[in-house]
Amino acid sequence: MVETGRADGVHYEVHTSGPDDGRDLVILSAGLGGSGGFFAPQMAALTARFRVVLYDHRGTGRSDRALPSPYAVDHMARDMAGVIDALGEAAVHVVGHAAGGLAGLQLAVDHPARLLSLTVINGWSRPDPHIARCFRTRISLLNDSGPEAYVHAQPLFLYPADWISEHADRLAEEEAHHLAGFQGRDNMLARINALLAFDIDDRLGQIACPVLVSASADDMLVPALCSRRLAERLPDATLDVAPWGGHAFTATAPDAFNATLIAFLSGEPLPC
Repeated sequence: MVETGRADGVHYEVHTSGPDDGRDLVILSAGLGGSGGFFAPQMAALTARFRVVLYDHRGTGRSDRALPSPYAVDHMARDMAGVIDALGEAAVHVVGHAAGGLAGLQLAVDHPARLLSLTVINGWSRPDPHIARCFRTRISLLNDSGPEAYVHAQPLFLYPADWISEHADRLAEEEAHHLAGFQGRDNMLARINALLAFDIDDRLGQIACPVLVSASADDMLVPALCSRRLAERLPDATLDVAPWGGHAFTATAPDAFNATLIAFLSGEPLPC
């Protein structure tokens, strides 16, 4: 069962597998692409245990496209809080990938009572030279060669090389889909610059909720060292580093990730 709504222009969906029986609510926040559909590989596993919310970040997908200027991760966190408010929930589990994870960290600092737990997938707490180099390369592609070149290059930053080779047809179809729904040059640049400016390193000690810090050892975009450092500085963190899968290992190796995520959300030991 799926119910849709809007929270101050942000489109969201509530997914349940049956009547609401008091199960915890999990809100999923995507990365730079912003589409809630990024988490499709997690939905069957999660809805069997939880109520699940997907939403499109402001500026992307079915949400309003106008962004505040200047734009910051703080705005992403406020939009997430707005979705939680619209659902009438006191506190939820937040699961965020990259940009969504940063928004979750910001929310946990600004509104700690709103989170039952936080999962940060391939995230960071301060500017990193490698991430900046990758994003500046993507900015150059977008500015100098246009959206087609930007979208065509995107899998290089998201997936392992062997996975790209084995899924060429799928990626060609996805490329056409992503180009048709491209959020626009100005929005993309504003969102990238917000991520590059994000820095809450000196406030990590304020985050009291349990945090699963999830990463992939072969992430091309966000070095796993960022996740390791994040876990070391959070008061109540569990670090899980997948051996393979790239930046989008939630899609390339979903079964292992889903098992880890569900165990964490349920308060159970993580699978070995």
